[in-house]
Amino acid sequence: MAVRKIMLFPEDKAVLRAKSNPIQSMSQRTKRLIADLKGTLLACKDGVGLAAPQINEHLRVVVVRLGAKIDSDSEAGPMIALVNPEIMEAVEERKDFDGCLSFPGLYGETIRPHFLRVTGLDEDGNPVDEIYQGFDAVIVHHEIDHLDGVLFIDRVKTLQDLYRVEKDASGKIRSLSMPHIE
Repeated sequence: MAVRKIMLFPEDKAVLRAKSNPIQSMSQRTKRLIADLKGTLLACKDGVGLAAPQINEHLRVVVVRLGAKIDSDSEAGPMIALVNPEIMEAVEERKDFDGCLSFPGLYGETIRPHFLRVTGLDEDGNPVDEIYQGFDAVIVHHEIDHLDGVLFIDRVKTLQDLYRVEKDASGKIRSLSMPHIE
């Protein structure tokens, strides 16, 4: 399990915008890619998902940690891999928190489905047909977007929906709007 460099926007814009190819077999290379994604995500304190393009691999693989709570110090669940994920159903769209390891420190409010049905393969090559709800659906949708070269900034409706966060003098987290972004 290696920790790989995460592609950053805008330096790696072309890499992050490229579409990913389907996995043809659950080869040793595929298993190594999954292990590298897990190792890299594990090394990112605040990360709950990572897609192969974010480590410069254009294959349809993502790893996610479900059960994350935005306003909590609780730990997200174990990492799961989705290989060749395909969205079969996406409903209950609404605004929610979004952020990305490829945009360190930048967050936004995006509109994403809160009910998602996804098919694909697990990391052992077994077929999966899973339902994700709430913030778990947001996470999975965000990572699948990466496989198609779609970034969270593409889903932000207005510049007022982008912000950075910082701790104030008392240690409380507060958001800072980003009106100067062009």
